[in-house]
Amino acid sequence: MTTTLLTLLANDELVPKWANWNMFPESNSTFGPAVDGAFNFIMWVCIFFFVLVCGLMVYFMVVYRRRTPNDKMMSSPTHNTPLEIFWTVVPSFLLVIMFARGFAGFVDMRTPPADCYDIKVIAKKWSWTFQYPDGTSTNELHVPVDTNVRLTMRSDDVLHSLYIPTMRVKMDVVPGRYTYLWFKALKPGQQHLFCTEYCGREHSMMITKCVVHPTQPDPNGNEDALLNMDFPQWLVYASDITRNKNFMTDGKFDPVKAGAELYKTKGCSACHSLTDQRIANGGPPWLPLSHALKTGEEIQLQDGSVKADDNYVRESILAPNAKRRTGYGNMPSYQGQMKDPEIDAIIAFIKSLDK
Repeated sequence: MTTTLLTLLANDELVPKWANWNMFPESNSTFGPAVDGAFNFIMWVCIFFFVLVCGLMVYFMVVYRRRTPNDKMMSSPTHNTPLEIFWTVVPSFLLVIMFARGFAGFVDMRTPPADCYDIKVIAKKWSWTFQYPDGTSTNELHVPVDTNVRLTMRSDDVLHSLYIPTMRVKMDVVPGRYTYLWFKALKPGQQHLFCTEYCGREHSMMITKCVVHPTQPDPNGNEDALLNMDFPQWLVYASDITRNKNFMTDGKFDPVKAGAELYKTKGCSACHSLTDQRIANGGPPWLPLSHALKTGEEIQLQDGSVKADDNYVRESILAPNAKRRTGYGNMPSYQGQMKDPEIDAIIAFIKSLDK
């Protein structure tokens, strides 16, 4: 958890910004006024009655205290109809207001407009995958500004929960069914995206970004900076790793460099170490696999063995339980989540590891 907090604080662009005594980070969605307004109304009602009750309690303690040992206890009142009506009607009226504001916001959040841009979300221990209509898949959520966005979410394993504080949206991601949420971002920028349902050992590290892209690129910005790309430009940038300038070496695509990044962004690092030591409850470490790929040695399976080659690694990514290793559990499939150039880059990265 300490590492997580240090990671968040080290990134100035992701540190939440508070303004005007607001209890929430600055809002960046159309839900902000309704959510913040309902919260602040309830908070100030609670503060008012807390101060009132505590003040009256202190007042009564002072005024009606026993001043001398000879003071006799007076009989207490047993009934006051006007007072009882008052403290029943006023709180009931306030509760109706709270319910009305909350219900109106709830209905709005659960009724996405017809013109939403749809993004699929896959949650699994301990990473997020976001799939776009053109087939692009990333581990960060990227959305266009001033656009209604709907997330269709599912879990590959256990219960997760997607939460974007600045968008004021949160929804459980449930295995075996789809859940939905939608929002409309008001300005470009990047914010945190959390899992807020305890999902296992690395739950606290299941953090990524929600990046909101402008409608037009910034002509004065850095062309490699994500926030200076409009959304269509980013889709082109993200859909083909062979054209990604971050994966170039001397002007040519470097699959090892791309594979090293995919190792982190696709969630491989959560289960597979780059040493010969196994991560607790994780999958096979990649350093011995690298040696096996170079020498062509046999990999021991639960029901036999298989030669270590590129086809074995590819099948382990797309259908990981077809040839299960001895002593290891299930791994979620990446079928439909990784393209051939990405699989090739992962294989190249594994082969690049040295003893």
